[in-house]
Amino acid sequence: MNILPTGAAMLMAAGLAFSTYTSAQAQDASCEIDRPVMFAGLNYDSALFHNAVARFIIEKGYGCKTDALPGDVIPLLTGAGKGDIDVVMEIWRDNVADAWKKAEAAGNVTQIGVNFDDAVEGWFVPRYVIEGDKERGIEPMAPDLKSVDDLPKYASLFEDAEEPGKGRFYNCPAGWVCEKVNSGKLAAYGLNDSFTNFRPGTGAALSAAIASAHKRGEPALYYYWGPTWVMGLYDSYRLEEPAYDQAIFDKLKTDENPTKATAYPESTVTVGVNTEFMKSAPKLIEFLTHYETSNAMVSEMLAYMQENGEKPEDAALYFLKEKPGVWKAWVPEKVAERVEAAL
Repeated sequence: MNILPTGAAMLMAAGLAFSTYTSAQAQDASCEIDRPVMFAGLNYDSALFHNAVARFIIEKGYGCKTDALPGDVIPLLTGAGKGDIDVVMEIWRDNVADAWKKAEAAGNVTQIGVNFDDAVEGWFVPRYVIEGDKERGIEPMAPDLKSVDDLPKYASLFEDAEEPGKGRFYNCPAGWVCEKVNSGKLAAYGLNDSFTNFRPGTGAALSAAIASAHKRGEPALYYYWGPTWVMGLYDSYRLEEPAYDQAIFDKLKTDENPTKATAYPESTVTVGVNTEFMKSAPKLIEFLTHYETSNAMVSEMLAYMQENGEKPEDAALYFLKEKPGVWKAWVPEKVAERVEAAL
């Protein structure tokens, strides 16, 4: 994917700062509530990017103050139920935490719109492994590799240097839910004899291993998900698996030796809010309800962050400058004008 040149120089020249917007700067904007809008500061890139975009629009376009409480998923979703958090920009509907389910059942939180409906998880190889890459002089290495059923005959292609004779599958770090699921899949697909179940120590180590393989033009077999900068920067081919079946998938999380496996679901990711906040800020709720992106779009922005060493706030400014046709559809014309003026 081509990443456009950084706009850092322009931003510096304009003297922009990602901070609370004052009422004078907001001109005729008047916030509906007399306190900062509190966002869940989920500790991963896509959520931080969405926070930055939404906060900029709310501050510049609606004249509100905003803040974010950083933390992990469960405490922040619990906080949304208690009213400590107003907005959660990523609720993974198909794998939502029990803390959110309980708060939703109690009427304390609700999902108001779809952020993106094409989140992806799966087992991947670099596309050049199958199709080659003429520009890089890479010939196809496994042109017939299409599905997980084909992996045993290609174990030597993905050879594990630490266990000669077996291929290496890059799993999630131990303790992640996906690590348990992927381990179950290896067993159910009959791959334990031909592949090692390699668990990097951290998510960053997993990303680094995938990036290294792509940069070197080498084969690699790995689990990953999107939207992420990895999916934005590198062209990966998702291997075919049996169609998603919820009952089979749930057993992958619990059974020690599952005999059946299934593809990951394509998840819908929604925007969630505290219901008291929803009642008190209908204009902001209208904006957040219309907030809509896509896996590819967010992966592109995260790749921009990675390539240019930018923060989520910088990526938000870049997005707002480069994608006016997207975000202007989320807000009334007057709000769009104020946001654009701030840019």
